[in-house]
Amino acid sequence: MTQRTPALAQLADVYGIATEFWDWQGRHARVPEETVVAVLQALGVDVEGDFVERELALVQEREWRRLLPPVVVVAQGVDPVVPVHHEAGTTPTATLRTEDGHERSLGMQSGEQEEEREVAGRRLRRVLLDVPTDLPLGWHEVAVSAGGEQARMSLVVTPPTLGLPAGLGEDGARAWGLMTQLYAMRSSGSWGIGDLADLGDAGAWAAGLGADFVLVNPLHAAEPVGEMEPSPYLPTSRRFVNPLYIRVEDVPEVAYLSAAQRQLVEWHADDAQRYLALDVIERDPVWAAKEAALRLVFRQPRSLRRSRAFEAYVEREGQGLVDFATWCAVSQEHGTFWRQWPTELQDARGEAVEAYRQQHADEVEFHCWLQWVLDEQLARVQRDLLDTGMSLGVISDLAVGVHPDGADAWGLGDALARGVTVGAPADQYNQLGQDWSQPPWRPDKLAELGYGPYREMVRAALRDSGGLRVDHVIGLFRLWWIPQGAEPFQGTYVRYDHEAMIGILLLEAHRAGAVVVGEDLGTVEPWVRDYLRERGVMGTSILWFERDWDGDGSLLDPEAYRELCLATVTTHDLPPTAGYLEGVHIDLRSRLGLLDRPLEVEQEEEARSREEVLTDLRRRGLLRESADVPEQVEALHAFLARTPAKLLGVSVSDLAGDKRVINQPGTDEEYPNWRVPLAGPEGQPVLLDELVTWRSARRIARAVAPDAR
Repeated sequence: MTQRTPALAQLADVYGIATEFWDWQGRHARVPEETVVAVLQALGVDVEGDFVERELALVQEREWRRLLPPVVVVAQGVDPVVPVHHEAGTTPTATLRTEDGHERSLGMQSGEQEEEREVAGRRLRRVLLDVPTDLPLGWHEVAVSAGGEQARMSLVVTPPTLGLPAGLGEDGARAWGLMTQLYAMRSSGSWGIGDLADLGDAGAWAAGLGADFVLVNPLHAAEPVGEMEPSPYLPTSRRFVNPLYIRVEDVPEVAYLSAAQRQLVEWHADDAQRYLALDVIERDPVWAAKEAALRLVFRQPRSLRRSRAFEAYVEREGQGLVDFATWCAVSQEHGTFWRQWPTELQDARGEAVEAYRQQHADEVEFHCWLQWVLDEQLARVQRDLLDTGMSLGVISDLAVGVHPDGADAWGLGDALARGVTVGAPADQYNQLGQDWSQPPWRPDKLAELGYGPYREMVRAALRDSGGLRVDHVIGLFRLWWIPQGAEPFQGTYVRYDHEAMIGILLLEAHRAGAVVVGEDLGTVEPWVRDYLRERGVMGTSILWFERDWDGDGSLLDPEAYRELCLATVTTHDLPPTAGYLEGVHIDLRSRLGLLDRPLEVEQEEEARSREEVLTDLRRRGLLRESADVPEQVEALHAFLARTPAKLLGVSVSDLAGDKRVINQPGTDEEYPNWRVPLAGPEGQPVLLDELVTWRSARRIARAVAPDAR
């Protein structure tokens, strides 16, 4: 086994791998040598035997071996540092081509930055390009020639801070909106599961109550065949969307089906709608019915206008769409676990895959078409919501990672690390740590690729959205990597270039005119929240957890909440507020054997914590002494209205009076996570058609928006 040496520690540091850290209890922890070695190997570094010194020398020379770095990301107004390493005695020439096509020549800086070094038998000289600081925002290109050698790199100029949309930037201005698990929010027109038409209808209803946005769960793509992963936070791709959310009747070509074909579509609709009567979300049979109907519509001839629109979409999405559609096509024949496919099909860039794509062109086109339909329906929902008067419309949700056997893990190649997974270290909620089974981005490969895959993912998430919630936004700074076969607590942190990751996120959000909300709960380095605030990224505040943690731990006064944040009473990892007030999560955890203390102790502590909050509401005149649970829910939301938070979120589950847990962390099949439909106070499923007529829902809306109609 490789022993911990100064060279190994230095090599780990170069790759951003922590060899020590401070845990959640403030204790200094030393990372095991085997963890450091495993993570280095996942980054393609050979650390066996005596190779550590060699690898360290290679990585230290890597920058010098390149004429240009692969990418430089800089905030607008900051001096870009662009080094050029060329053969001594040659004279480099450089040009800058801005994103809008303008070109200019660049000179070289002179002074202390100049340096010469012997590298692999060559005498190299280091100079800095003289790049102007007044470049426009965008993706620009720098080209350099020296001594017959040529190189190009991306120069990404990002906003120093993300400004707020019109209206929200004013003193005291704010917006409130709904938060919903779309699949669970069903209507009488749904095919057994909430879809994009339901999203549009819910948004139109909310707009009538004065809302400005609807925050949805991640709509990312899931498996097209076999068992569909229920968690929206474990998708097969973060760039593309789950066709389960298509409203079939809204596809224009449905109007041109024959009578017999229409009857078939209606038969499939009836088959799927019978699942509305069940108290569980059944994704697989619903998708089987919807897919069969969509294949009928796909085979319907398209008009010239529609054909050209589809072709334009495919051209815009490029190779990423083709790869995703190819993975879907191969999955139809070989299953969704691509590492169990025939060896020749495991390489997304191999000749066998290209041959398969040609042989199954119609199937590949079908999956491209599904994404086009989704793109159109999402765009229509956003247009409709903005037309109702909403200022933001849809706020999308970006999951932290992807399924290890999914389309992204196959198509993105070594941009994702192998032999490790993402998770979380031990904390007060899970003292063994967590393994989310997702492969992480490789920081080095992202840079080499000019952050292209990351940019395309962010662009897709922001398209047709007024905002983006970034799950576990701390992952853009560092992620907890766990070697394959190790326990979660045996992992370590790997750092990312947060200036680049956040900068690109802000550039794409600026272009989309969108807000960015970072889910910054849990263990966070203190400086990170300050950095995000300075860059204009909103935080997340959950009422139950907002306390003066730097002081005596007392409840935070509403006036002390962060202004730049999304404030809510609950979240999807907690029960709806009515359920939380009744302690259903404690009872559930007890039934599932998840408590590490006696039930009575947990119940007593939770009751004391809840009563502390309710007492504070009474003291502020927001709640009467004998108030029932629905009144307590209203008062909690009225409390939010007293905070300066720019965004206030109200869960659709709270509007319905639902009590059931959506997702119980730490469980898999023990509880139907992500499969619980929206229900009323008595636990009976409730449809959107009914909910919009309830006065109780209007009262909660009025609590956060006094001018609600």
